[in-house]
Amino acid sequence: MANVALLPEVKAFLARQQGHFINGKAVPGSSTDREQIHNPANGELVGTVARATPEEVEQAIASAHAAFKGEWAETTPAQKERILLRFADLIEQHGEEIAQLETLQSGKLLSLSRMIEVGWAAQFLRYYAGWATKIAGQTLTPSVPSANGEKYTAMTLREPLGVVFGIIPWNFPVMIPIWKLGAALATGNTALLKSASPTPFSLLRVAELGKEAGLPDGVLNVINGPGKLGDQIIPDNRIAKVSLTGSVRTGHIIADAAMKANLKHVTLELGGKNAAGFLPDMSVEEIVNGMFEAGFMHTGQICASAERFLVHSSQVDAVEAAIRERLEGIEAGDPMDENAQFGPVATQDQYNKVIEAFETASKEGDRFVVGGSTYDRPGFFVKPTVIRPKSLQSTSWREEVFGPVATLATYDTEEELIREMNDSPYGLTASIWTHDLSKALRLVPQVEAGTVWVNMHTIVDPGVPFGGAKGSGIGREYGSAFIEDYTELKSVMIRY
Repeated sequence: MANVALLPEVKAFLARQQGHFINGKAVPGSSTDREQIHNPANGELVGTVARATPEEVEQAIASAHAAFKGEWAETTPAQKERILLRFADLIEQHGEEIAQLETLQSGKLLSLSRMIEVGWAAQFLRYYAGWATKIAGQTLTPSVPSANGEKYTAMTLREPLGVVFGIIPWNFPVMIPIWKLGAALATGNTALLKSASPTPFSLLRVAELGKEAGLPDGVLNVINGPGKLGDQIIPDNRIAKVSLTGSVRTGHIIADAAMKANLKHVTLELGGKNAAGFLPDMSVEEIVNGMFEAGFMHTGQICASAERFLVHSSQVDAVEAAIRERLEGIEAGDPMDENAQFGPVATQDQYNKVIEAFETASKEGDRFVVGGSTYDRPGFFVKPTVIRPKSLQSTSWREEVFGPVATLATYDTEEELIREMNDSPYGLTASIWTHDLSKALRLVPQVEAGTVWVNMHTIVDPGVPFGGAKGSGIGREYGSAFIEDYTELKSVMIRY
């Protein structure tokens, strides 16, 4: 099988010295301290990117703040809408270029890069564009009694916060920043984004397209470097909001820093140990198809993926046999090959984490239904794995892996199913699988998760709010609920 040939535009982009995007310009970076970006499919060096210096961070903050107070504040809602729509069009027009950059740096199958990082990203950006002209408050009639014939009226205003600092994960380096910059820009804010260290290139190219679409200088800035850059950014008084998509551990660090920084606005979309519950009216084939959809897309590197599967005890033996056959038949391939079925995990650290999870499961007495090892080939390829935990206190059942690793347990009653699904400190997503819609609708309110799917998993839509419950985060990135997280509500009362 042959890999897709790299576009000349991709080669030209990678040949440039890459650094940051600050105040409307690509900046090669002044630091000699550079991050090496390797292709996770073969270990080859893709390119390097500069780590931001304190001076470059200051330039990015200053330009975003100046744009918020200046040209972007004077840009009408209709103009904002048109710019964001042009931005979405350019993402699609340069889609193959973005997809190839993404696959080279993250190991995401090229088909997924095209579908998600290009197609879904453009769809979400158009959703936000439509909201730019629909940000509105309310008029209210207070019940304050009149003493001397005076009257009262009141109103609420939705006002932009200022500069939004978005911290981007490595698993979706275009689509997730589109959530953050789209929400920020549509509501009148400006954006400063920090890419994840392993995956900087696709977002840098997208930022250049934002300038081409008509974004004024400073409205969108992108910097690269380690997480410690947040130590300079978050406390800065010019930063009004922090939005993180990342791990639960990082979420606690960011939340603490934001609260210390004068109770700064914060949105946290974190991970979890998501559950998928299959009712016994589902056939074994349907259960296996659901398990694959819920747990193994993008090699399980999706915060919303299910890592805990619950099936009725009467079906578990048949499900084990069927999922073993399904996953053993999967062949790993280079993600730049359009026919590849399964790609690598994105980083060496993640590869090591998955192997460590296998070792822990073995030590604790868990049983591997399938997988539990790596593919014998270069790159960070891990076999899709299903584990039967020794108990529901096993590490494999309770701790997130963020890879192609799922655990399988059983239940006998619906009460037991719900109890086991909810037995977690996290609550990002969950799913119920059944042909009985009435039963599903009765069970959904009992599930402790921010998003609950029925007969599907990991599929998102810009019009449907997404966010976590319990330890999996606070706030919403899209759906109409994002208005509340990216604007300040101001109340006004008038006596006349």
